[in-house]
Amino acid sequence: MQDIQRLGVYTSGGDAPGMNACLRAVVRTALSNDLDVTGIRRGYEGMIEGDYVEMDRRSVSHIVQTGGTVLKSARSEDFMHKEGRARAAQQLRKAKIDALVAIGGDGTFRGASKLHEEHEFPVIGAPGTIDNDLYGTDATIGYDTALNTAIENIDRVRDTADAHNRLFLVEVMGRDAGFIALNSGIGGGAELILIPETITEMDMVKERILSLMSAQRRSTIVVVAEGDELGGARGIEQALRDDPEFSDIDLRSTILGHTQRGGSPTAGDRVLASRLGVAAVEALLDGHSDVMVGLVNGETKLTPLRNVYGRRKSIDYDLLKLTQILS
Repeated sequence: MQDIQRLGVYTSGGDAPGMNACLRAVVRTALSNDLDVTGIRRGYEGMIEGDYVEMDRRSVSHIVQTGGTVLKSARSEDFMHKEGRARAAQQLRKAKIDALVAIGGDGTFRGASKLHEEHEFPVIGAPGTIDNDLYGTDATIGYDTALNTAIENIDRVRDTADAHNRLFLVEVMGRDAGFIALNSGIGGGAELILIPETITEMDMVKERILSLMSAQRRSTIVVVAEGDELGGARGIEQALRDDPEFSDIDLRSTILGHTQRGGSPTAGDRVLASRLGVAAVEALLDGHSDVMVGLVNGETKLTPLRNVYGRRKSIDYDLLKLTQILS
């Protein structure tokens, strides 16, 4: 067991619904083990600046149901450099913080691992990102909420598309990963799904859309991840409008954007976040460090941070085949 008396906790990178539930679990688990807890505001930027706050049970009351993060988040250019990380370590020692729980994604874990490597701070990562692209866990905090938000909006778009026999291009978040697009597309009954993990050819897209609209003579929904190489919904829309074959097709595009990041987390995200928050503190107390706690096949699992960041989790290609059958 590591000699830990004061635990620091922070959220970093893009916010994700459920981060507050994870924070609540971390704080209350630490307090239950007689640890003091310091919250670090604004991620690594706040760590460098000493923007710290003492936390108790009341600090995390009534936040399990809220989106965003009460500790705020910010990106830090200074922390990307060794000198910035040295200043952060100095501030942590000044605040008598012995160990850290980092709630975030790929960039957060890169920074946490560097801090451990260069300054020997024990640190555990909890996966918080709507993209669900982190290796070492079946699901990330925030993904279930973002997915359900996307499906709810696709359903709404379908209603108006059906009313006017329109072609709708619905863009969901996913700059490098297509988990939200793939699963919301299947759940929302999309006729075509375009994701970064596959090669998308415009000629194929045009042919498929024309075939669908000719065959069913009704609305067509195309779900596209923002990171698709054709330029997302706007890029595809422009290419279709420039093609005379699509001149008679009523075409619209909708970008869901940051609506997928906000809102009250689903029950699934609240439970996942709570489990991972408890497990993160327990892992530190058991002597583990420089690892991420994840959930694999229903069980908590520790994965070295160096095996998490920079390594993308693969999508389920069987689901991709499924879309071709169902459409």
